[in-house]
Amino acid sequence: MSGPRILIVEDSMMVRMTVKRTLLSVDFGVEEARDGQEGLDKALQADPPFDLILTDLNMPNMDGLTMIQKLREHEKYVETPIVMLTTESGEDKKTIGHNSGISAWLVKPFEPDALIETVGGMLF
Repeated sequence: MSGPRILIVEDSMMVRMTVKRTLLSVDFGVEEARDGQEGLDKALQADPPFDLILTDLNMPNMDGLTMIQKLREHEKYVETPIVMLTTESGEDKKTIGHNSGISAWLVKPFEPDALIETVGGMLF
């Protein structure tokens, strides 16, 4: 890993693979989690903490919003950029998300360049 460390929290293996491939192409370090609970556990155990977290909204075991709210309770993730990557595009969901501490909202399917631009803009 040469670049910033990013945690991808996504229950779809195909989406995880696409996001991972996109981020690796620009030298980001990437780790994966299959749901919000696994994402929360990995994030809290990470030392140093992840530089950015990319998460889906609707997942089994723990949804993305709950995971984000729990992460924001920990000092090491109070300021960490968190990007919601989801099929949800309604303004009501976006408002709830931003009030929960989401830094940006990307709608699936996404363009790889848009993902790189969003993530890069938050890290550099």
